[in-house]
Amino acid sequence: MKQLLAGFAASLLAAPVLAEEAGKPVVKAPVTGAADTVGTLVSLGLGLLAVVAIIYGCAWMVRRMNGMTGMNNQAMKVVSVMALGTRERIALVEVGGQQILLGITPSSIRTLHVFDEPVVEAGKPVPGDFARRLQGMIGKPWNTPSKD
Repeated sequence: MKQLLAGFAASLLAAPVLAEEAGKPVVKAPVTGAADTVGTLVSLGLGLLAVVAIIYGCAWMVRRMNGMTGMNNQAMKVVSVMALGTRERIALVEVGGQQILLGITPSSIRTLHVFDEPVVEAGKPVPGDFARRLQGMIGKPWNTPSKD
């Protein structure tokens, strides 16, 4: 009870001070909303550009680092790969001038055959019959591209 009376007395003593503050004219601060909005948009735009630049920088660095995994790429080339099933493949690899036919499964890699002379030149696409068949289905004559 004493605490309630003490709280009531304190509020009565503070009432004139509150009334005096309420009687003063209110001074409004100048409106700076437009400047705040422009500043916020510029800040967000610069932040977005910085994040995009970091992403592109990381992608560039990853591409540059990929070349470092196989420092001597000239010694070994994958000439051709053919899928036999969902997880099985046959690969023709050229190593030191020899071409090796490899059988690749999820659990092992086996040498199927070692060719004495190259079967297919690495880097040149194998001339396939696919383009000729496609042109035949479309009904247009097949013209081999002329080399100038």
